[in-house]
Amino acid sequence: MDGISKGLRKVEIAMRWDPSPAGQPSTDLDLVAATYRADDPYGEPAYVVHFDSRSPDGTIYLNRDSKDGQGFGYDEVMTLELDRLDARYARVVVGVVIQQHPAERTFVSVVNPGLRIREGYTVLAEDDFGGVLGATAATVAEFARDGSGPWGFRPGLRGFEGDPASFTSTMGAAHRP
Repeated sequence: MDGISKGLRKVEIAMRWDPSPAGQPSTDLDLVAATYRADDPYGEPAYVVHFDSRSPDGTIYLNRDSKDGQGFGYDEVMTLELDRLDARYARVVVGVVIQQHPAERTFVSVVNPGLRIREGYTVLAEDDFGGVLGATAATVAEFARDGSGPWGFRPGLRGFEGDPASFTSTMGAAHRP
């Protein structure tokens, strides 16, 4: 049965962090996902999913959103139902943005951050953002397919050190194979 693969079907991206120390502004991290069309896989995103939004077809959605890292386990969770995503789309890039209000933040100031990407019980990747400490945002995963073939996963944490508001328009162009 080598060579037969159904690819990834339903993936969960989960992120955690501890609340800011007493007397400091709260830290707010947000998961974002950008979907790219097959005819322009490194162009502008077809749509972006983030807090208070979901994909037009309901295949990418935020299950849990935290503004301060308080809670047990993972504070922010996003689900990607890749097996239901229309054939028009060939790439989905997932990132993390640090909200910059009321204070400017980079990952070095986030207390105990963690990331887990899994399909079912299979962990595909885990990270602690240690490789992007000076960044204000980072891409954390890329899912891609050729035509209507199976979805594959390209792990990798890539930092972004610019204005987080512009991150969503550039996050998909950051890495070409």
